[in-house]
Amino acid sequence: MGDQDLPGVLVSALEGPSGVCEDHVAELQKHFNLITMQKFLDNKAQLGPQIQAVYIWGRKPAITQELLEGLPALKIVANSGAGLDHLDLKLLASFGVKVANTPQAVSIPMADMGMALLLAAARRVVEGHQLAVSPDTQNFSTNWMGQEVTGATLGIVGMGRIGYKVAQRARAFDMKILYHNRRRRKLEEEEAVGASYCESLDDLLRHSDFVMLAVSLTPQTQGLIGRRELRLMKPTAILVNVGRGLLIDQDALVGALQTGVITAAALDLSHPEPLPRDHPLLKLKNVTLTPHIGSATHQARRQMMENLVGSILASLSGLPIPNEVLVT
Repeated sequence: MGDQDLPGVLVSALEGPSGVCEDHVAELQKHFNLITMQKFLDNKAQLGPQIQAVYIWGRKPAITQELLEGLPALKIVANSGAGLDHLDLKLLASFGVKVANTPQAVSIPMADMGMALLLAAARRVVEGHQLAVSPDTQNFSTNWMGQEVTGATLGIVGMGRIGYKVAQRARAFDMKILYHNRRRRKLEEEEAVGASYCESLDDLLRHSDFVMLAVSLTPQTQGLIGRRELRLMKPTAILVNVGRGLLIDQDALVGALQTGVITAAALDLSHPEPLPRDHPLLKLKNVTLTPHIGSATHQARRQMMENLVGSILASLSGLPIPNEVLVT
């Protein structure tokens, strides 16, 4: 079967930093005729009617009304990851296009990343590495201190798949776990990880040694942590974010870190990404930043690809779509 006999699937590119994972291309080409954005833009009239699915990898390609109008045969947008804030679900629904994502594939690596950031910030791992390898270092101070994680209180904001797996990991450190969520978990789920529900976010912030954001970005959660919320936190507290950059007022965070309102922050995300090279967050020693790599493991990314392939094939066959996102 040649490429032209396979279903057309639009992808951002086949290589480069904005392309699909190069290790996955051969597998994808077994099932689909992959059409890059550049090829599509060069020949919309011929290629547009051939495209039945869009494969979003790393939030690309961007889905706009103009793009949708040029894809008359489009049936599904398959999105890697769990976050959907970059998609207009109502717009897609108005075109009769289904949406699927890959929440199960990202929950384990994201929870691992959350704990890695928490531990790195608590023990000042990045700062310590820089000290250890600096050509200017002549001795190590015996009074260079971090914070203990074992026995500390972790407040998790967003107790979905990722937040719950963070709680499972935190329990191994004998952490006291508080959580704030749109809906309270079942009692047996709370007991399984030793978590206590905080109906008020303010209460969680006041009592936590570590605050981890694992909540989705919505109009209601944008700017969730601002100047007021940071001032509610303990001066010894550490803020960890594995959600989205826009959950935090970054200007307020810079001020809080510079003036000792909180001790440190560990962030896998920012807004924009990457930050401008002169951004003050990049200059603070009490900030640990990683380049949005929470789900970046070989295992997770392969599972994401396989989940997306399954969702697309199900959609094209008229079967129930795994991980379909329903518009409410």
